[in-house]
Amino acid sequence: MTTESTAGTLVTKEMEEAKGVWGPERVSPPVSESDIRKWAIAVYWPEKPPRLYWDAEYAKTTRWGGIIAPSDFNPFAWPVEREVRAERATPQGGGVGTRGMNGGQVETFGQPMRPGDVITARSRLRDWNERQTRLGLTLFSFTEIEWRNQRAELVKRRVSTGIRY
Repeated sequence: MTTESTAGTLVTKEMEEAKGVWGPERVSPPVSESDIRKWAIAVYWPEKPPRLYWDAEYAKTTRWGGIIAPSDFNPFAWPVEREVRAERATPQGGGVGTRGMNGGQVETFGQPMRPGDVITARSRLRDWNERQTRLGLTLFSFTEIEWRNQRAELVKRRVSTGIRY
């Protein structure tokens, strides 16, 4: 991977080629009522989670008509195999453009996940912004991840900012 061109940029040829191109899709196993209940118990611990996430009879009386998952539920949380990317930037770095940090993320939520849903995720390098900062030449890259259910309804969109300098 090229880190800096002769033009003084951190934008690589690979980035130019990948911009806007959706990568391979990942598909979750079907979401179960038990998955939702356990997730809600874990994230609300030590408080009792809202009944909407675990009490089927109560959930039927809500506008959702049944159990839904908390918005932060992740059906990909425990994969059997994990992808490890060696080219990730590190805080220590190995020169200009190899030091990095997390610039945060913004999430937009669509339809809630429900028992039986199968979620498909895809991601792409959406865009970037390069400029001089106190750290020197700095590249802000924006990665978009999109989740859709089996009806192709948007469940979640996350835009993450990566910073390299």
